[in-house]
This record gives sequence, structure tokens and C-alpha cells, in this order.
Amino acid sequence: MPKKCQGQRKKKEQQEKRPATPTFLLELPLAVDPGQAARLRSHLEAARQLYNAILSQGQKRLRRMRSDPAWQEARALPRTHKAERAAVFSALRKAYGFTETALHETVKGLRVGWIAEHIEAVLAQTLATRAYRALNRVCLGKGKRVRFKSRGRGFSSLENKRNDTSLRFVLQPPEEGNAGSLLWNGDQLPALIDWKDEVVTHGLRHRIKFARLIQRPASSPRAAGADEEGYRYVVQLALEGKPHRKKKHPVGASIVGGDLGPSTLALFPQQGEASLEVFCAQLAPDAKAIRRLQRQMERQRRAANPEHYDEKGRIKKQGKKKLHWKQSKRYQATRQRKASKERKLVAHRKSLHGHKVHQVVKLGSTIIIEKISYKAWQRQFGKSVGLRAPGMFVELLRRTVESTGGILVEVPTRTTALSQWCHGCGKKLKKPLSQRWHRCACGVGPVQRDLYSAFLAAYLDPADPIPSCARYQEYWEGAEARLRAAHERLTQRAKEGQTLPRSMGLTRARARLPESSGGPPLEPAFLLKREGREAWAEPLEPPSL
Repeated sequence: MPKKCQGQRKKKEQQEKRPATPTFLLELPLAVDPGQAARLRSHLEAARQLYNAILSQGQKRLRRMRSDPAWQEARALPRTHKAERAAVFSALRKAYGFTETALHETVKGLRVGWIAEHIEAVLAQTLATRAYRALNRVCLGKGKRVRFKSRGRGFSSLENKRNDTSLRFVLQPPEEGNAGSLLWNGDQLPALIDWKDEVVTHGLRHRIKFARLIQRPASSPRAAGADEEGYRYVVQLALEGKPHRKKKHPVGASIVGGDLGPSTLALFPQQGEASLEVFCAQLAPDAKAIRRLQRQMERQRRAANPEHYDEKGRIKKQGKKKLHWKQSKRYQATRQRKASKERKLVAHRKSLHGHKVHQVVKLGSTIIIEKISYKAWQRQFGKSVGLRAPGMFVELLRRTVESTGGILVEVPTRTTALSQWCHGCGKKLKKPLSQRWHRCACGVGPVQRDLYSAFLAAYLDPADPIPSCARYQEYWEGAEARLRAAHERLTQRAKEGQTLPRSMGLTRARARLPESSGGPPLEPAFLLKREGREAWAEPLEPPSL
């Protein structure tokens, strides 16, 4: 075997044997001139078309594989025979070419002509991997269908597999200026690096695994850093190591029990204060402004497409035929204004999520919560879940806790049933969602339902997450006072005027006025003059104790 082939084979084996290492992301903005922006848009358009072609090929193979009688026979095998099922499904995937390696081979025939001038072979393989993951979700039943990228939606990100070819980030040594730039297709896109930022400095000290180019819409083409189409460009660096942790974000050593609702979050650390708060309470969506923009978009769409509406103003039914909607420039501008408002809301929510995650990690490094179906919440509590995104918060909490050496434990709700269980008598009693207080004949309670669930979660055993009466008796006396203190703080916030959801169990949980002193009301002066009444002369009795 030639020495060159032996060296390539050895290098490939070393790359395959390289163990998985922790990875974190660092994002840097790019300074792009108009010519570079136009070329980047062309590259991303070529990537979109290539991605759609790969999806189409993979979808055809998936349909042929599913129509094979052998596929139904494999599905009929008992799930207890895992090895046999895996072998049959693997043979079917290889026979029909529905594997990641097969799609990598397919992309060679699709990357031809003008697309090959924009997309290199390594980037085409990453697109094939991305398409295979989307198709595999459908194959495994985790998704209903794949989504092709339309020209209007566009293709906003592209990444490499490594940092030594094609799309790559290059950082100058300190003696040459410490400047960094993204290299792709002959363009050198300088990155804006703030070396005074400790997060950036920490990240650029680590090895770069690969780079990812991201195109993001700005509020308008006149926004800072935006091109003539109204897009900004950033580079995300996948770095080897652990992310930087600031000194102002300490990590606690306690165990924290949590109860997350669609719009509330209850926390109970084994050491420290319990709390019940409105989740992302600072979010203030301008619903009226967004609704006005939606109505304006509807009027503009009706004006540009009168043929799609009947005499009653309803959209005409065309059967399976897809309607072609015209979009005026004013409609596109209105849609961009609406999207800008929603992007700002998303950025604010992400900031609040990060702030709350650091507060939770400060209480403890082991977090125990219930495993929730957030898709079911979307159907039942659509507005609250759409605004506060509890599933995204849990995912961010998981990543942050793992990066600090802790663990996030999600216990199953069917076996634990924390909101239905009483530690005093060990009985389960199903409660409706409207019942927000736990009261039991054994003497436990009344205690707020979410706070009580967080208390029960804090003392669960992660290895055996089944509640036990003996586990809670020694902790209940000290915990009851902390739970009452948390509820008193909540009541005080409600009296001060904070709007609280009904799920917290407070009657009239909205802005309140202080209670009256109990004395007789003072009469207006004009009534005294008109009716000749005398003011109260008798002294007030002290309130009964």
C-alpha cells in the first residue's frame, strides 16, 4: 500500500477513535460589506436547493422502505427481542439506502453544476447529515413530516465538520494583532472581537472544532450591521472544553426540588428559602400593537388578492390546489415590523431564562423536577406556554447544571404523583387543577399545592423516586414554616399590586388596595352642608383581638 494511502487511513482511524469531548458555543458578529453579503446570500440559496434535493431523495427511499412487507413484519416482532428487531431494521435501511453514509454518497451526484461552485464537498456532507436526521425523526415516529425550505423562508445557517478546510475560522497570533476572520469561498469576513469581554477571551483560548455561519433578520436594512436585504451575519464557534462561569454566578451545594407550571415556578431547597414566583413575570408583550399589525396585514393581503375571497369575505376553497398569494411591498414591510417585535420578545425571554437558571443553580447543584409533556401543555395552556416557553427553560437548566458538574433529575409523574400524595398518611387523592391547596384529614396542611410538590421533590431519592412517609417526617416541622413564609411573601406582593395567576391559589390574585382600618367612613363636606348632619362624635372602639 502506498505511504500516502497508509497515512490517510491512519489519520481517518485516529479521527474515528477520538473520544467525545465537552463542547460549548461562542458567537461573534461579522463585519460584511455589500459585495460579501450578496455572495453569502447566493451561497445560502445554493445550500437551500441542495438540502431540498437531499430531502426529496431521502423521502423517496423512506417511502419505498416502509411499503416493503418486510418492514411490517419487522414492526410485528416483539419489542423484547431488541437485538433481532435492530438487525432486521438495519438490513432494511442498508437495502434501501436509508442511512447517513448512503446519503453522503447520494450528495455527490447532486452537487453538480453551479451548486458545486458554491458548496464544497464537506459542507454538502453536513447538509446530508442534517437531512438524514430530519428524515430519521419521521422514520422513528418522532415527527409527522419533513419541512422543505422555501425561498421565502430561506436557509439561514450552514456549518462545517472541522476547522481546517472550506468554512473555517482563523485567529491571528497575539504578536500579529489577535484579529479573527471567517474564511469561505475566497471571502475573508472579519469578526468583531471584544477582548475585554471575559467570556470571549475564555472561549478563544480553546480549540475550535468547527464554525457555523448564521444569517439573522434585522429590524430593517437601515439597522446597524445589516445588509441591503435586512440581514445580519454572525459566526458560531464550537469550542472544545467547558464554558466560562462568571464569579457573580456561584454554584450551590444543596438539593433543590422544583415544580414548574405553565406560568409559575416553585422552588424548595433543602437549605435556604422556598419561593413561588410567576415564571418570566417581566415579559410584557405588546399584544395590542401586534394585533393591530396582524389586522393591517390581513387588510393588505385581501387588497392584493381579491380573487381568493368570495362575496362574504371568506377564503374560497380550492380543494387540494394550493392558492398563490401575492405579497405587496407594504405587506412585507408590515410583516417585518411584526417579526421585529416578536424577535425582541424572544430575546427578552431568553435573557430572563438565563437569569432564572443562574438563580436556581445558586441554590443547589442537584435539581429534581417532574417530567412534563410540554406538547400536552401547548394544547391545554397555549397562551402561557407560547409566551413563557417552559420547555426551553428546562433544556437550558439541564445544560447549565451539567456544565457545573451537577445533575437535573426528571422524575415520572405517574409513579411519584407529588401533587396527589400526602406524606402524613401516605395516601393518594386525585385533585382537580382548580384545587390549589393541599389539606388532609391527617393534619397536613393547608399548604399551597405547588410549594408542597416542590418540598416533596426536594427529598426524593433519584435512584428510587417513589415517595415514602418515613422520608419526610423529620424534615416537615422545619419545612412547614418555610412554606408558610414563602406564601406570605407571595400574598404581600399581591397586596402591593402585582398581578398573579389563579394557579397560585389566592382569591382575587391581582392588584389590591390595602384593607380599611374598620372605622366609620368620613362623609363629604357638601353632604354635611346640604343635609345638616353632624360628624361622628363618639370615640372609636379598639379592634377586638
